[in-house]
Amino acid sequence: MNSKVHNASQIYLVGIRDGDFDRAMDEFTGDRYTQHNADVKDGKEGFKEFFKDFVERNPKRDIEIVRSFSDGNLVFVHAYQNLNDGAAQYVTLDFFDTDENDKVVEHWDVLTEFAETTPSGHTSTDGPTEVVDLEKTEENKALVRRLMEGALMKDGDPRVILELVHENYIQHNKEVPDGRAPFLALASDPNRPLWYQEIFMLVGSGNFVAALSKATWEGEDYAQADLFRVENGLVVEHWDAAEKIKPREEWVNSGKF
Repeated sequence: MNSKVHNASQIYLVGIRDGDFDRAMDEFTGDRYTQHNADVKDGKEGFKEFFKDFVERNPKRDIEIVRSFSDGNLVFVHAYQNLNDGAAQYVTLDFFDTDENDKVVEHWDVLTEFAETTPSGHTSTDGPTEVVDLEKTEENKALVRRLMEGALMKDGDPRVILELVHENYIQHNKEVPDGRAPFLALASDPNRPLWYQEIFMLVGSGNFVAALSKATWEGEDYAQADLFRVENGLVVEHWDAAEKIKPREEWVNSGKF
């Protein structure tokens, strides 16, 4: 784990799990902390204010960093949260920017409820975690971008799925079964509810590529985060989270993006 990934992970583990807000903001962030979770005020004091109340409401906090990696100054973290002995369970796909000292200066996230089982018997977070094939990072990022632009956007060509996705594609979305065929069927449906508008950020390391995107679900604005695993030139596994964007008047900062 490099220092960028360490610092981003410690904001979770020290600041939220352990409830040591002062240490998290003082030790692991840079001169600023720009926040894109629309419920948390901008800056270090905004983090402290929000999580002071969060800790009081959730005295039992089990947080696990499932996957994490960096790409240049950017960091991706895939986290699981179990609050109050399972009263609430969440998965968050987080993206962080870091400064020249590897300290965190900006944060984006997409949060969804944890699923203990999917149609094919997985959970929201299980599966491989080891980053390998580092020499293929840029190649795999380009592959994932091509897949997303072809399969998920209105002007794309879903047939790229036949070329870029493994027949035995593993799916961790709580509503979609495994396999390339279900993915192709969803992407080829002109009346499907989910349409991607823009890939806002693409972060990769070896066999893992994460994307933060602007999307719509039945015409409403959503933030969408996806994590793909690539093996031998094919996408073989997928995890995701989707979050409806609140009305502008409910934001306490500049918003999700």
